[in-house]
Amino acid sequence: MTKRVAIYAGSFDPLTNGHLDVLKGALAVADEIIVAIGVQHGKTPVFTFDERVALIKEVASTELRADEGRVRIIAFSGLLIDVARANGATIMIRGLRDGTDLDYEMQMAGMNETMAPELQTVFIPASPSVRTITATLVRQIAAMGGEIRPFVPAAVAQALAAKFKA
Repeated sequence: MTKRVAIYAGSFDPLTNGHLDVLKGALAVADEIIVAIGVQHGKTPVFTFDERVALIKEVASTELRADEGRVRIIAFSGLLIDVARANGATIMIRGLRDGTDLDYEMQMAGMNETMAPELQTVFIPASPSVRTITATLVRQIAAMGGEIRPFVPAAVAQALAAKFKA
């Protein structure tokens, strides 16, 4: 049987409980998940690429346990379909929170299917308890000294607290 490789892309700045929820769902449909961290030049993230990699690895070791070895982390810029092809992925994972996400993601899936018909987009709906979480809101709450622990894994909460304390 051929190994099913999926790619799950995002900025993961920071990794949220919503991202983790979708990642767990992705592990149910693929043998290996490539977490592709988007690097956008000209945009200043809260966490560096290396810090995001370290946080994802730490969270994977505590939250995914036996499945940790099925997750690989890479950086990417440019078209996701090109990165997927270069890394042997045949599935693109997209998380959905609400109908607005669905509309946007359906458009993107259609465009990707035209450009790369060999790649299948798989939508993973976020669990109800994490549907309202966005990395943007988490960053804003953290920057204002608010309580973020309900929205991110413990390691991420600690890292955000340290970033905004400085």
